[in-house]
Amino acid sequence: METRPMVADDTGAGGTGAGGTIDFGSAAPVAGSLDVSWIHGAPRSGAGQDRPIQVHHYDEHTVILRQSKSVHYEAPFMFLLFGNERALLLDTGATADAAAFPLRATIDGLVEDWLASHPRERYELVVAHTHGHGDHVAGDVQFTGRPDTTVVSREADAVREFFGFTSWPDDLVTFDLGGRVLEIQGSPGHHRAAISTYDPWTGFLLTGDTVIPGRLYVDNHEEFLASMDRMVDFAASRPVTHVLGCHIEMSRVPGRDFPLGATYQPGEHPLQLTTAQLTQIRDAARAAAGHRGVRKFDDFILYTEPRTRDLLKLMARALAAKLRARVRRS
Repeated sequence: METRPMVADDTGAGGTGAGGTIDFGSAAPVAGSLDVSWIHGAPRSGAGQDRPIQVHHYDEHTVILRQSKSVHYEAPFMFLLFGNERALLLDTGATADAAAFPLRATIDGLVEDWLASHPRERYELVVAHTHGHGDHVAGDVQFTGRPDTTVVSREADAVREFFGFTSWPDDLVTFDLGGRVLEIQGSPGHHRAAISTYDPWTGFLLTGDTVIPGRLYVDNHEEFLASMDRMVDFAASRPVTHVLGCHIEMSRVPGRDFPLGATYQPGEHPLQLTTAQLTQIRDAARAAAGHRGVRKFDDFILYTEPRTRDLLKLMARALAAKLRARVRRS
């Protein structure tokens, strides 16, 4: 399923001016559309399965993609941002196999469509990651050998070098897509190479798995809290329209998450969070200092340096849900 918002007249902000240059500055942040029903799986295996990738155009120059739970239960989100000189794809999903998960073909089609409206003699693609966990980098292999394409390694040193960090993670660095200048911070705590990316054009703050409507796994509490402090302070100084992570794990029932490994999630929480919720996560992390374990909140669940028994309980619930689903299918 693909959804597109109405496209404004090209003579306005965000449209193509003289020489084909798009103005990504004067009207930012633009009002795009998050009026979308995200794919969330099917109640029975093989019943009503979705396309492997859902594509949603927030605006003409911004695409949000979601991998279907029919392909992989993680169902991560990915983000494609177009600038005048290059596009940035953040994350490549949980599946390497192009037959099951045709990410490269989908991105090629989106770039081709964009270039049909905004012709360029040469156009680059940068493939980078919100962080280096396997469900966000598996599709990297599909971009091997693609012309005019740079794939940034998942490793922390490669991330720091590519984006030009000199004092990780305290730097605020910029990455220019060609008039669309992103601001990037290091956000370790969940993953050593995690970044958060602010896009002034949309007002998006893209937070990877550091901030999601779901289970926030904190491997290093000190680093996580410092990252959250930086993120909250940054968001207070910018017009942030939406805080967007890479998963939905909470339901619309406050404090209730779907089991780990769920392949059917009816009644999901919205993907987008607010800056107020961002601050709530920071405050929860601050209150958890010195206390390992699990704490539930309406829109997220904080796993602070989880203990073995915390993870065993999570896996036991996942197994029970899987067995119940198997019984229903039989």
